[in-house]
Amino acid sequence: MNPFENRREHFSGILQRPRRPEPAKEIPDHVFKTCPKCHDNIVYSDLLRNAYVCPFCGYHFKISARERIRQWTDENSFREMDKDAVTINAYHFDGYDQKLEHAQMSTGMNEAVVCGTAMIDKQPCALAVMDSHFMMGSMGSVVGEKITRLIEYADRNDLPLIISCTSGGARMQEGIRSLTQMAKTSAALKQFSNHGHLYISVLTHPTTGGVSASFAMLGDIILAEPGALIGFAGRRVIEQTINETLPEDFQHAEFLLEKGFIDKIVDRKEMRETLAELLKMHGGNVYE
Repeated sequence: MNPFENRREHFSGILQRPRRPEPAKEIPDHVFKTCPKCHDNIVYSDLLRNAYVCPFCGYHFKISARERIRQWTDENSFREMDKDAVTINAYHFDGYDQKLEHAQMSTGMNEAVVCGTAMIDKQPCALAVMDSHFMMGSMGSVVGEKITRLIEYADRNDLPLIISCTSGGARMQEGIRSLTQMAKTSAALKQFSNHGHLYISVLTHPTTGGVSASFAMLGDIILAEPGALIGFAGRRVIEQTINETLPEDFQHAEFLLEKGFIDKIVDRKEMRETLAELLKMHGGNVYE
């Protein structure tokens, strides 16, 4: 008789016994969200009901383009345009294809902007919403082309235009092609303005670089969310260039309002109502 036979049976029995379930957590994951400004914990469901604004300090969390469209527009009124436009790696920039694929998989978007037509409190408009979750909302050739096409569509159809801006600037992987989008979008807006149409620009955190130097700051009316970072070059670059220390609130929405660069700071929970009022005041028509 094998002296180890009983031991094998003994240990195999131990190994085959079902493991005890781990005790349930008192607070499951994803129930709370920590505010990066005041560091308070917010019940996630409360954050959703508060339009992703911290109820303690008013910090505006970044939100996706789809969420912003949901907050602003009448239910089922948004009709997307050019949704299948995708970027190609024209300059064969190393790693660019992988970054695009990762951004598309993580956001469910083809590019960093969603364009289309919508109703805001029964007021028709053309609407473009950028998304910082897609390569920091950087503007490449497809982003510029989609925005330009939307401007031209609004021009042809006598629609007011709203663009929600958020971006780190021009997309370096596309070189000069990304920089030409500044001129292209600005030229389309000039034509749009010459025909007497309304353009409302909404600046959200952050709006910088080539986007801030083009269509973001060309609105007839420029609104901003509280605390949004708005500017062209970064703070450190400017300080090193002019050899001076800048104010603490430099390039924030409140600083720009004080200096006359923007018209109004609007809390996210009031943005839909504000946009609807502006559309009505500037000759809007109610569509049932």
